Amino acid sequence: DVQLQASGGGLVQAGGSLRLSCAASGFSFNDYVIGWFRQAPGKEREGVSCISSSDGSTYYEDSVKGRFTISSDNAKNTVYLQMNSLKPEDTAVYYCAQAYTCTVIITTTPISWGQGTLVTVSS
Repeated sequence: DVQLQASGGGLVQAGGSLRLSCAASGFSFNDYVIGWFRQAPGKEREGVSCISSSDGSTYYEDSVKGRFTISSDNAKNTVYLQMNSLKPEDTAVYYCAQAYTCTVIITTTPISWGQGTLVTVSS
């Protein structure tokens, strides 16, 4: 079974940092991309970032460019999202997901979703 275990959320002050992890299992890690998404209260889920572990290509939503960095540890089948200079508007439940291509951060229709991890940024 495909499993995507997201972790690392928490409460942080504005300007602070968090690192989210997404541990993947049940599929060939290099054959898919992993995307990060978030859903703030009362808003639709949106794509944040994506990485292809096979070639290292990365994609970012405009509002997080320069602040968030996505990376992949292929030996551990784990994708990380380093979030720096956090803002209150980054507050959301963050999800990781498995997809075929990184267009998923636009379509928000992946193959499989992981459970979410809550990030709360206080002002």
